[in-house]
Amino acid sequence: MASLTLSLRTEHPGWKKALKSPKALLTSAAKAALQAGACDLSGKVEIAFLLTDDAEIVALNKMWRRKAKPTNVLSFPALPEASPPGGPVFLGDVAMALETVLAEAEAQNKNVEAHVAHLAVHGVLHLLGHDHLSADEAKPMERMEQDVMKSLGYPDPYREVKR
Repeated sequence: MASLTLSLRTEHPGWKKALKSPKALLTSAAKAALQAGACDLSGKVEIAFLLTDDAEIVALNKMWRRKAKPTNVLSFPALPEASPPGGPVFLGDVAMALETVLAEAEAQNKNVEAHVAHLAVHGVLHLLGHDHLSADEAKPMERMEQDVMKSLGYPDPYREVKR
């Protein structure tokens, strides 16, 4: 199993109100995703997380995906040359938008911590090359997410919660 270094940049103060210990939450979610992600990484790996707001996510989404709208999480896998020879493997960046994440948690009647953990798992699986563009890709990725969330003690993120 790879050893994870997680860097965290919090750009919006609302994240500190929404989560008790964001770095610990993201680290445990990322480690579990790495373990489940069927990757053959060993040694040291790095992931950078950005906790920001909808405005920054819109700018990133527009620049990189040509979609001028907010989204909950964006993943940016690193190019192989981003990792120094003999150094840790930099997997990439994961960014989350506070307003969208909070609105989704409220609308879906989910605990914010559980929702953020799920989005972190989802984002890290993207860094490892998993995707959900087709049903054939989506089902295995969702199954991994469900398994990881269960291993972390959270409910199935795809189960509809009734109010």
